Amino acid sequence: MKLAALLIPLLTASAFAESIALFNGKDLSGWTADVPEADKNPSVKPSFIVRDGKLVSLGKPLGHLVTEKEYANYRLTVEYRFPGKGGNCGVLVHSSKPRMLYGMFPQSIEVQMQSGQAGDFWCIGENIEVPDMEKRRPHKEGQKFGGGPNDARNIKNLTDDSEKPLGEWNTMVITCKEDTIRVEVNGIEVNVGTKATAQKGKIALQAEGTEVEFRKVELEPVR
Repeated sequence: MKLAALLIPLLTASAFAESIALFNGKDLSGWTADVPEADKNPSVKPSFIVRDGKLVSLGKPLGHLVTEKEYANYRLTVEYRFPGKGGNCGVLVHSSKPRMLYGMFPQSIEVQMQSGQAGDFWCIGENIEVPDMEKRRPHKEGQKFGGGPNDARNIKNLTDDSEKPLGEWNTMVITCKEDTIRVEVNGIEVNVGTKATAQKGKIALQAEGTEVEFRKVELEPVR
């Protein structure tokens, strides 16, 4: 399949060699917020804002900021930091059905950003496999490896020593090619999964309790 078909509707052939800034540094063009609390309270404060040229997830109300377009076969570079205390956040790739899990999380494969655990996979209605599954995927006896609410959904990363001290900028690179997802944090490969049950979809950033700043969210196609 040609790359053009995989990246539709985002790119034209003339743009394949260029990176795409998913965040333009000015506003949230190209993104849509999905915050369940806003259903019952439309005047609720936003979970995602632009401040001083940075995309900021304020952490609350809980929700997701989702790209309007779908992508496949790409390298996503995210530069982020926790400006205050450490906490939870994530980048979700191959996102599809909104609020599939717990009325909150879209169907996707999450790449964890929680401080101290950057690079874990969380399977949300999808699945991915890694070597040493029995060791790296915490589970109860007889529990299924999958993406359902009762499944063993968390896959631990290969090292918890890749992140910089709180307040400093981290660089996470997520490469999605066909059914493989590869994650690097600050130049260290921290996770690789194969046999992903989804190979395309939207990209989402989380608001999950803690403020996180993003100064770069950039995409480039991979062959």
